[in-house]
Amino acid sequence: MMGYAAHLRVYEPLSGLPDSERTRWQAYIAEGEVPSRPVQMAREHEVALAAVLAVPPRLDLNEGVEHAYVRHLDGLTYVCPWRLQLRAWDALDTFRAQLPDELRDAFFPPALSAAAEDARDVWMASHPEIKAGILTSTWQVPVSWFVAFEASERRLVLGDRRTPGTSATTGLDRALVYLTAMSRARRRTAKALRIVRRLFDEGPATSSIEEVGRWLEDFHPHSLVELDYGGLVHLLDDESLSEDTSVADINDALERLVAGDLAGAGQCYERVVTRWRSIAALEHAN
Repeated sequence: MMGYAAHLRVYEPLSGLPDSERTRWQAYIAEGEVPSRPVQMAREHEVALAAVLAVPPRLDLNEGVEHAYVRHLDGLTYVCPWRLQLRAWDALDTFRAQLPDELRDAFFPPALSAAAEDARDVWMASHPEIKAGILTSTWQVPVSWFVAFEASERRLVLGDRRTPGTSATTGLDRALVYLTAMSRARRRTAKALRIVRRLFDEGPATSSIEEVGRWLEDFHPHSLVELDYGGLVHLLDDESLSEDTSVADINDALERLVAGDLAGAGQCYERVVTRWRSIAALEHAN
């Protein structure tokens, strides 16, 4: 099955990876059985869900074969490995940081959290150059992700909507994806940060854009950056998905801010927030 989550991915050029990583993923691609994007997302979700539902929750995700999303563009090959273990450690930190002190240990026993922290420190010490190239957001797309893209980079496929519990079987799946070069993504994110910071100083909007910008700087400058609506496309009918203009709306909002049209910028921003607020509300629907 596929989770209701969106993903921001970085695909690094195979030729730019460290020797050990390049050899590993060259062999993986040479096997010729790289799963399609929707199948990969479904498998990721199943592995993570099984770990979360274990009692106690299992944080060791090193079992099984590591997979990667693969893109071929202009004669070059790009890879975005799952890095599930690294992402699980990061997710644990984020989850615990959001909880009051008295609730943290109820979800993850102190011994389990301490063991995970030790394991991550050991792994990071021997793999300092490796970063997790996938960010995931459940039930909505963060506004800060939109600033790295332009409307012309949108790819929409109106395949069949799936119901909960069914799995992807082909690559010709329902999808809404944006793809751009790392250089463009960094430039646009930096520009958006300057605009927002100049007008609103420091705050949630500034910090969220800054966080995305810092994350992008961790990767090869010739990488590709992908915004994938993932399983969220199955929450929207064809008309709603076709009319989703979140990237264009945020770009319009930024242009209006530069022009001094604060009211117009607010209207553009509110369209995006309202659109995603209604989708996020489905998380609590019965």
